[in-house]
Amino acid sequence: MLALFKPTGAPGLELAERPDPVVGDGDVKIRVLRTGICGTDLHIEAWDAWASDTIAPPIIPGHEFYGEVVEVGSQVCDVQVGARVSGEGHIVCGNCRNCRAGRRQMCIRTQGLGVNRDGAFAEYVVIPESNVWVHQEPIDPDLGAIFDPFGNAVHTALSFPLVGEDVLITGAGPIGLMAAAVARHVGARFVVVTDVSEPRLALARSMGADLTINVTESRIADAQGSLGMREGFDVGFEMSGHPSALPEMITNLNHGGRVAMLGLPTTSIDVDWAKVVTHMLTIKGIYGREMYETWVAMSAMLHTSTWLSDAIGSVITDRFPADRWQEGFDAARAGTGGKVVLDWSTISDSRES
Repeated sequence: MLALFKPTGAPGLELAERPDPVVGDGDVKIRVLRTGICGTDLHIEAWDAWASDTIAPPIIPGHEFYGEVVEVGSQVCDVQVGARVSGEGHIVCGNCRNCRAGRRQMCIRTQGLGVNRDGAFAEYVVIPESNVWVHQEPIDPDLGAIFDPFGNAVHTALSFPLVGEDVLITGAGPIGLMAAAVARHVGARFVVVTDVSEPRLALARSMGADLTINVTESRIADAQGSLGMREGFDVGFEMSGHPSALPEMITNLNHGGRVAMLGLPTTSIDVDWAKVVTHMLTIKGIYGREMYETWVAMSAMLHTSTWLSDAIGSVITDRFPADRWQEGFDAARAGTGGKVVLDWSTISDSRES
């Protein structure tokens, strides 16, 4: 098969022939039709400090995907050949305390698809049956490819009750944008999104944000005045990882405010912990998706809301054939658009013809 391959610990990837993945008794082999490009993939391609500390080449990266099941292992019970599927990229041990208690997203031995084992930037990928998400209703392949990051957005947005609440989202990257749409869908009163990219702020407005703030020009406190808010935001989603975002969010929260924090900081953050205590704030870390309640929720919401489905689909702003992967990576790295999707069916179709 053809795959995007990291042969050694150095910058770059190469589109190369690799052996087809082997199907174990409990595994499912999937013909990859679409993949999304994630920030993790950009780190691996650039071979930065995080990648050099985390990744052990040779490896095929990629963990956001949609495809068709072409083979199942002898012990697979519920997934059928021909099913159209996405995949949960966190592969858990099943035996630690959290796994046994049904908290698989907190497994202490999690392996990441495309990080700790070969991933989905390839014509075929193999994952355990328990990691396969079968789409029971037809779904656009591009949208199916971004169920992983959409799940991050849903996990973040549904961490706290939102009906009638005022929501502040710092960071209008693809996951922040999707979280804005979910907050609007489930009944938030005001949704305010901050960023430094005008194109991304425009996307946020199209996805239901009541107000967007370019933090290089305006302050969050100004937004409260323009919206007639008197007591600060009730819920915050910190999606940027920028060291100034969380302190600024805390400053603009109501007493008893709650923060779901998905953005990964690369430096330490100076937090006013006295304010966290005296204002009785809650800060919750978010990593990945709840397995598999988040998947149930996002499928149900998409299948019952045409508006939400269209909004989430609009996050995909760039599409490239897989053999033009470098253009896709460049578009993703530019940081001004939404999700970038690679079409792997063009490679498979050309090889079959």
